[in-house]
Amino acid sequence: MRFLHPDGTPVHLAYCSNVHQAEDLAGVIAQLGAHAEPVRQRLGVGRLGIGLWLARTAVTELAADERALTTLKRELAARGLETVTLNAFPYEGFHREVVKKDVYLPDWADPARLDYTLDCARVLAALLPDDARRGSVSTLPLAWRTPWPTERADTARRALDQLASGLAELESDTGRRIRVGFEPEPGCVVETTTQAVREFADVDRDYLGVCLDACHLAVQFEEPGEALGRLADAGLPIVKLQASCAVEAPDPTDPRARTALRELAERRFLHQARTVNDDGTVVGVDDLPDALDGGGLPAAGVDRPWRTHFHAPLHAEPEPPLRTTADQLTTVLAGLLGGPSAVCDHIEVETYTWSVLPRPPADLAAGIAAELTWARDRLTGLGLKEDHS
Repeated sequence: MRFLHPDGTPVHLAYCSNVHQAEDLAGVIAQLGAHAEPVRQRLGVGRLGIGLWLARTAVTELAADERALTTLKRELAARGLETVTLNAFPYEGFHREVVKKDVYLPDWADPARLDYTLDCARVLAALLPDDARRGSVSTLPLAWRTPWPTERADTARRALDQLASGLAELESDTGRRIRVGFEPEPGCVVETTTQAVREFADVDRDYLGVCLDACHLAVQFEEPGEALGRLADAGLPIVKLQASCAVEAPDPTDPRARTALRELAERRFLHQARTVNDDGTVVGVDDLPDALDGGGLPAAGVDRPWRTHFHAPLHAEPEPPLRTTADQLTTVLAGLLGGPSAVCDHIEVETYTWSVLPRPPADLAAGIAAELTWARDRLTGLGLKEDHS
């Protein structure tokens, strides 16, 4: 879906296809008919944005075969779908039985990550609608925090320079600008906007910036206004917003909260957990079971909530007494799009956890459509007009 900001900026709203299990091109095309088109039909719109996740296998096929690219473009158009953004954080195997920290591999010190990301950018340049201003690709925030010795950090910095050069060359060749956003995430080399400003101080701002994930922002207890102001003051562009909600236990001493959290402590994805100490410092553990079983987080009552990196559906509350950080996401959207100028023009709803919810929905398309309706309502509430052209 497209919207127009009062300043005239077109704003794209999409949902991320990493919720679907498909790693080759045939699987990607099949999911367009099985999931994305039914979502569009439920929304009653003529055009739906889909933020594609293209695993290494699919990207290799698309980058090497122009006929394959043509086929994908034709399938998107035939189903009323458009793509202006790719999620290139997971490399492959995102729906394996156990993923956990493997999602951070290869990292930005590995040449495979650079090659994959540039291939994604080339594919996206070919998929962009003719009237799209630019495209975006989201990626991991360099690496998981350990091990990250100086020599690997230096290698990654050189890779970022090569990435910017490759994107500039792509724009020269195609006339399409693709920007890459690094996504701060708990437990990684870059967890917060403060670290993003430091680590990306010298990148080429024409092509590189931040992908802001609202769930991650909430888990790290970053206040949205301060975080957005910090990025703006540093001149670091927000290439893309991933509209997502974390799960919060307002009172982690409540036995009902512990029981509800335990239902979320599943084995496929990593669910980092954080709380705030009396002195205001954020403390955490790498996975929710560590908090529940290992005593890794203090549990001091209602003034010290726990938040966990579990992407909850935007429109629905989890099992009480848990709640989501949807109010914080609303504040982020207002900070990005509620002012006289649009700060970000690509918004991607990224709830990839539907299949690992304690009670997965019988109708996934209906759930995704409800999330997009939630997001649409907030965008129009900020004064954006839906573009039906």
